[in-house]
Amino acid sequence: MAKLFFGMNQSLDGYVDHLEFRPSPVLFRHFIEQARDLTGSVYGRRLYEVMRYWDEDDPEWNAELREFAAAWRRQPKWVVSRSLKSVGPNATLVEDDLEAVIRGLKARLAGEIEVGGPDLARSLADLGLIDEYRLYLHPVVLGRGTPFFAGPRPPLRLVASDLMDEDTIRLTYVPA
Repeated sequence: MAKLFFGMNQSLDGYVDHLEFRPSPVLFRHFIEQARDLTGSVYGRRLYEVMRYWDEDDPEWNAELREFAAAWRRQPKWVVSRSLKSVGPNATLVEDDLEAVIRGLKARLAGEIEVGGPDLARSLADLGLIDEYRLYLHPVVLGRGTPFFAGPRPPLRLVASDLMDEDTIRLTYVPA
């Protein structure tokens, strides 16, 4: 049975914004390895459209960026959207019955499936489908933006804390 987790970079005040701060080289290496090991990813429309950046090679990318792109392209993706009419390579559009689709993936697959996007994570948390939350806390305060938790924080229990690099800690929680 697959484990469904929601993890994102987050400011100290609880916001996610990939344009405001970036992972260090050490943390980016962690994300490359994580992407390589994933069974797949489930995205909401907005984050999927951001991540489509990795579908096309950029001649200015360094080796690490190319490595991440290759790992991202390899994994299956399920995109939850009622407005998209099609999705890119190695992706499946999920328009209806989110709960049945995700329960089916968890039952049929092994390994880890990442959830991409706070709004989608909230919907899946409301359905009791998220098995783990990974908060990568960065030493920045944004004061605005998209919160990691799109709604009320579900009851959680801390199971691990890991120093990822000199400034970033990963807190791992499971539903309480």
